[in-house]
Amino acid sequence: MLSSVDKLAAWVLTGFLAILTIFFNMYLLLINQRNYRKSAKHRLNPADFIITAISVASISLQVLTYFWQTMDVIDTVCRISLAGAILLVLIFSVKFIIFWSTAFLTFYYGTKLVVEPVHCYTRIQEAIVKHVHTVLAVIVVSGFTNCVPLLSVLTYYNGTSSGLSDCGSIMPTDTTGLAYVFYYVIISDIVPGIIMVKCSISISYHLAKHLLEMKASTNGAHGPKLGTQMRVIKMTLSLVVVFVIFVIVDIFTQMTVVLKRQNTLALTILFASIYTTVSAFVLVYGKKSYWKELIATYNLFLDEYPCLSSMKVEEVKTEPHEHSHGH
Repeated sequence: MLSSVDKLAAWVLTGFLAILTIFFNMYLLLINQRNYRKSAKHRLNPADFIITAISVASISLQVLTYFWQTMDVIDTVCRISLAGAILLVLIFSVKFIIFWSTAFLTFYYGTKLVVEPVHCYTRIQEAIVKHVHTVLAVIVVSGFTNCVPLLSVLTYYNGTSSGLSDCGSIMPTDTTGLAYVFYYVIISDIVPGIIMVKCSISISYHLAKHLLEMKASTNGAHGPKLGTQMRVIKMTLSLVVVFVIFVIVDIFTQMTVVLKRQNTLALTILFASIYTTVSAFVLVYGKKSYWKELIATYNLFLDEYPCLSSMKVEEVKTEPHEHSHGH
């Protein structure tokens, strides 16, 4: 059970996480916008396009979660409970979009990094990767169409067993509502999770095989290629690990709301904020050119204030063939 003090703490923490998330995602958006303007055809490559979509959705999610937390803390008598319920549906819709877009990014990197013999499955993979814009449009539309029915499951005012209430809460009163919540959890958490785990297994297998081949071979020509791939592989696997941990926590907190009738919805919202912050950091750190530029900018900022020089971070050294892969 969450007391009013717990909710206040979650609200303050969400605000702090929102600053970090918006900072990292705005940085990603600005870099991608610059790449778009610099490219000859004025087009983003598929990976950057997917990352841009994730960044826009992450910023939207943080703004929505902060508004919902604010209403949950301030509006104790549920005067504007319908607005809270609509905000909650939007949060779940955007969360769905982020999860599926991240799964799609992992799928994309998996397709690019792992060379498989041509068969029906690889042809389907290629077809999907060729139509990145269409796939993302489908993900966005699906996010809203799968989540709008949540309005029928939301209880605008519910005194929970402790007497403390969340104005808009997912507490289905009938079998249909319960079935819908289970369907939502499977489609938004478990299915993208399975896709990501499958892709990460393929990438890990490819990496192990590649390292063994390099060990067996005395030819050092593969070195730089693996060096540029390695960071992308680490980024992809880190995203999967972060996602899997989040999904386990998310399902647990959602089940306490739905099955145990507890007012832990604020925790679900807080964990969504934590996820967007961590995944944004992983996306920035995962691209060496992005990370290098961020560190250089940070150090330049500290140069303006000599008293803060001890806070400087050592700059990343550029590897050969840095830009040959990983975008």
